[in-house]
Amino acid sequence: MYKYDYIIVGSGLFGATFAYLAKQQGKKCLVIDKRPHLGGNIYCEDFEGLHVHKYGAHIFHTSNKEVWDFVNSLVPFNRYTNSPVANYKGELYNLPFNMNTFYQMWKVKTPAEAVAKIEEQKKEALAALKGREPANLEEQALSLVGRDIYEKLIKGYTEKQWGRKCTELPAFIIKRLPVRLTFDNNYFNDAYQGIPIGGYNKLIDSLLNGIETKTNTDFFENRSHWESLADKIVFTGKIDEFYDYKFGKLEYRTVRFETETLKEQNHQGNAVINYTEAEVPYTRIIEHKHFEPENPAYAKDFTVLSKEYSTEWKDGMEPFYPVNDEKNTELYKKYKSLADNETNVIFGGRLAEYKYYDMDDVIEKVLKQTL
Repeated sequence: MYKYDYIIVGSGLFGATFAYLAKQQGKKCLVIDKRPHLGGNIYCEDFEGLHVHKYGAHIFHTSNKEVWDFVNSLVPFNRYTNSPVANYKGELYNLPFNMNTFYQMWKVKTPAEAVAKIEEQKKEALAALKGREPANLEEQALSLVGRDIYEKLIKGYTEKQWGRKCTELPAFIIKRLPVRLTFDNNYFNDAYQGIPIGGYNKLIDSLLNGIETKTNTDFFENRSHWESLADKIVFTGKIDEFYDYKFGKLEYRTVRFETETLKEQNHQGNAVINYTEAEVPYTRIIEHKHFEPENPAYAKDFTVLSKEYSTEWKDGMEPFYPVNDEKNTELYKKYKSLADNETNVIFGGRLAEYKYYDMDDVIEKVLKQTL
């Protein structure tokens, strides 16, 4: 007889949601995490009442009503709407690309004028392709929105984000670019979006309420011990590490943060400002208080900013984004073939599946998971 039905490795959204649903079915779980806190990348640090997104901005958005109802049954959400701004050499543009962007870019005032300008800009790129499909991200972007938008709002930011020239990145990364012919700065098209009132820790606390947890606990330091305690392992870490890098190491991008406190009530007037020129080393600045304007701490005369620097992942860093190029995809397939034959291990989440997931996608997947 095992002590637990599940040992869950990792307390991020996949692990925490799985534990919650398993407990609802009468299963006994232990959640372990090597970090000193629960919540994975959605963990927030409390700074005098402000909730600082320690691992980058997280904005919950979904069109799945089941997922939205599920998270709101655990904690109420505010009505935060993601409306990022792009800063290119001091010029400010609304994102996603919409009539406000096009007016600022070209002074066009009607949808017809905007369409005409975009089509004019696309001609050069489409002519260069001579009927073939775009071979890289640069060709794809130019054929979708033309040179002005590409040069000012896509190229520098993307190359900083991925650490590679746009001509070296696969076209599928931006198979489509959202172009809105309305004066609408709402970044997402989803029916629902918001931030948990009180921060994301409230969501994790609700998911893990009544479930045994251990932090500062590395599964790999005593693997045989943890495997001996449970009928099944739920693994949300790096799949290549689970198999002791048998076929080699998968590649990731990571993010480094520089966080500072300023004695100002409001520094940049928006939660997210992207810096799209290549010469600025960081990709964006987050002003955390704007995620929760209903928070009493919003009115305090200080604010917390985080600059984000995208870089290549190395051992000892936190892996953030899978690099889903051809080489890494083929390598992942080798690990997945091993995982598919496991009978007592469930792999889930961004690192275990080597796939980028939004938060709602993770929850939706767990809701459909066979326990």
